[in-house]
Amino acid sequence: MAKKAADQDRTSLHQGRRKRSKFSPTNITLVVWLCCGLNIVVTLFQGSLLQSVDRSEHPGFMETHGRRRPILSADRRMAQLTCDAYGGPLDKEATDEMVYWQDIPEDSKFKSPFLESGTQRYLTFEPDIGGFNNVRMSMETVIAIAHATGRTLVLPPEQNIYLLNKQSGTHKKSFSFADFFPLDTLSSEQDGLDIISTNEFLRREGIAGNLKDGSGQTSYPPNNRTDWNGMQRDVTSVLEPWLQNISVIPSWNPEDCMVAFPTSRKAQNSNSLQLVWDDVMKSGGFPAPDKFIGTPSSVRSSSIKRLYENNKERASLCIYNETLQQAPLLHLPGKNDIGGRLLVHFYAFLFFEDWKQDLWTKRFVRDHLRYVDEIQCAAARIVHAIRKRAMKRSSQNKYGIFDAFHVRRGDFQYKKTRVSAQDMYDISKDEIPDGMTVYIATDEKDKDFFNNMATHFDLVFLDDFKDLLENVNPNLFGMIDQLVASRSRVFFGCWFSTFTGYINRIRGYHADRHKLPGFENGIIESYYYAPSLFKNRMKEFWPVSGATYARERDDGVHSRKLKLNASPIRAALFAWSS
Repeated sequence: MAKKAADQDRTSLHQGRRKRSKFSPTNITLVVWLCCGLNIVVTLFQGSLLQSVDRSEHPGFMETHGRRRPILSADRRMAQLTCDAYGGPLDKEATDEMVYWQDIPEDSKFKSPFLESGTQRYLTFEPDIGGFNNVRMSMETVIAIAHATGRTLVLPPEQNIYLLNKQSGTHKKSFSFADFFPLDTLSSEQDGLDIISTNEFLRREGIAGNLKDGSGQTSYPPNNRTDWNGMQRDVTSVLEPWLQNISVIPSWNPEDCMVAFPTSRKAQNSNSLQLVWDDVMKSGGFPAPDKFIGTPSSVRSSSIKRLYENNKERASLCIYNETLQQAPLLHLPGKNDIGGRLLVHFYAFLFFEDWKQDLWTKRFVRDHLRYVDEIQCAAARIVHAIRKRAMKRSSQNKYGIFDAFHVRRGDFQYKKTRVSAQDMYDISKDEIPDGMTVYIATDEKDKDFFNNMATHFDLVFLDDFKDLLENVNPNLFGMIDQLVASRSRVFFGCWFSTFTGYINRIRGYHADRHKLPGFENGIIESYYYAPSLFKNRMKEFWPVSGATYARERDDGVHSRKLKLNASPIRAALFAWSS
């Protein structure tokens, strides 16, 4: 073998056809260049789509839930929380523990294959008519669609949101999405996404006469008005019908179809996706969702395997085809009778033929569609105060560990979730020991309802910390409740509640980032107090099934090392290799 290798190294380019050493300068140079090239490729590939959370460019550690972990390089960049301008806390540990999002510079450069340079196309939408978390859910889906389609997103005018109507001094009651999420910086952070206001869109395209109705005639904004902020009735009765008349409205009902994005604008890519779907239907259709309980597919699975897991027995595949791609304006009414209500988690509705784009989208939502710093900082103050209270009550609780419930009462339509406080204690006593400090996020006004639980737990509510929320708009209190509950050790929530669902999503983000016990298998310490049948539903993988809004689901992958047979990961952690 050595002789054969030596013979292969011979060359007639040198005098005497002398044998080269395997470690000749030429070979060493080649190896060096090869290693450098591989290093660049790996760095770019990891940074953009498969970046590992284990990278640590700087020494240092921080305590999280009593566990010592390395400070990640991302902790030292944009993925930080500074609360000096929002009334504190000034304690860096108190703010750091709220951070689950990451700063991945390479991710900001990713563009949809449908984004055409020099061509401006738009996406407009109408907010969901339900409570805030339904509105948030549909907003996430719309923003993900805007990037996936390469379209400029037009935000609706400021308007009222159901139940966000608390009166308090000069605090506003008419909102834009930028009041809750850092959308004002999102366009500058992402090369592949532009976001503008309705006002700017109407000035840029409407007043300029660039918009056409269904007959091809130029259509100007109603009364040539561009500013519709705060005009709730006019927006609903005048502006929205006009937008519907000048746009293409895709028939994208989440209950009937899954929106699919091919790998490119080429027609054959759309056809190939449809052929995959047709082949499945001809061979007997998709397996029932329960076939995938506890058996998630790899993130790198074929299109057909990923369709199996996410189809939810839908009747069709809604492909973003050439007709939709060419439409200057797409409009999503978000109503059951027009196009379909987008009451669905984005990852349970949007299907990407390219699995890498799927993972990017999930990282994008995690890292950028988070609550603004004012809300995060208010929650950090509450969490810090609860931990101090828990430590004061017990010298053994040196890290201020607390547990939490979300108890939905109020106008909740699902009567089967209305159980007594004693029932809540009975179902949680095996996970939450007597004497624990327990935070309760609730819309129940009568705190006496919880008296049976108070005999076992040290109960605290947001109302107990009014001094820390003096200048905060009370309409933000529900979001603060979610963030506080997300930092608890054990959490019990309410099935069907999108409020509970988002708490679990954030808990999943934290579990993955801080490597909490069980993260390798996607396990988080979350349960449901009602109905009791679903208590342990967060303890195993479930595919998309039933009412897609009812809970945050596992995405069926453990991403950090991208194993081909990946473990389940909980609460929409979604194979985030960053």
